[in-house]
Amino acid sequence: MRIKLDRTLCDGFGICAVHAPETFSLDEWGYVSLHAGRSEVADEHKDGVRRAILDCPVHAIIELPHKAV
Repeated sequence: MRIKLDRTLCDGFGICAVHAPETFSLDEWGYVSLHAGRSEVADEHKDGVRRAILDCPVHAIIELPHKAV
């Protein structure tokens, strides 16, 4: 699973970090970033990330299509 985070849309609700703290971190103002800037999500974290995508009130996180092999 790959995701994209649009930090310009983020309003700092922090819901994503609650659902997937292994993937998202919050800065001192509550705005989200990806841990280590990684867009790849480990299999064991997919459920939390999908919940974060669904619950983000400003749709700042999207799931990207799989890369062609």
